Amino acid sequence: MPAKRSAGLLLFRRVETGVEVLLGHMGGPFWARKDTGAWTMPKGEYEPDEEPLAAARREFTEELGLPVPEGEPVELGEVRQSGGKTVTAWALAGDLDPADVVPGTFELEWPPRSGTKREFPELDRVAWFPLDEAATKVVGAQRAFLDRLARLL
Repeated sequence: MPAKRSAGLLLFRRVETGVEVLLGHMGGPFWARKDTGAWTMPKGEYEPDEEPLAAARREFTEELGLPVPEGEPVELGEVRQSGGKTVTAWALAGDLDPADVVPGTFELEWPPRSGTKREFPELDRVAWFPLDEAATKVVGAQRAFLDRLARLL
């Protein structure tokens, strides 16, 4: 079985104090009490016949419920996450208000083996972080994208 592949957009904006990136806290019961390493850029899996950038744009809209800001995405390359998934990312300059986010949802049997299916938000909150703080919040492998963005800027 081929390894899973995801694609995402790392939205960034310039502020007086430097650069901030938009991250979402992963939703669902597993992540509820975690903060460090529990944040991610909006991203999601795609099929082999889908272009990764098209998937990144689709997932941004699905996970945040907002259109992708105008602008030219800059490729940040790939990383391999600890679970084996390969993530491809693009940086995109843009701005949005986290209060406008209407997150997509997923269904999960919860509590485990209860037979009860519950719906959870894919991202339960979204916020802007300076690059240094984002590095402490984001899933480990995605730190490489923050480093690459910092070098580009």
